[in-house]
Amino acid sequence: MEKTTEQLKYEIAGELGLLERVKKFGWKSLSAKETGMIGGLVTKRKKQMMAKTDKGQEE
Repeated sequence: MEKTTEQLKYEIAGELGLLERVKKFGWKSLSAKETGMIGGLVTKRKKQMMAKTDKGQEE
């Protein structure tokens, strides 16, 4: 099952130690830098998932 963007955002926020703040105060509580880090990692993970999917279809 493929993860949604929203699921990835929460997962990455947790990995960066920002999840509790997001849960308590919302996404607006994050700085632009923190938001950018999450966005960049979401994009990177989506590309990795697409690459895995593409490889699976080639085989």
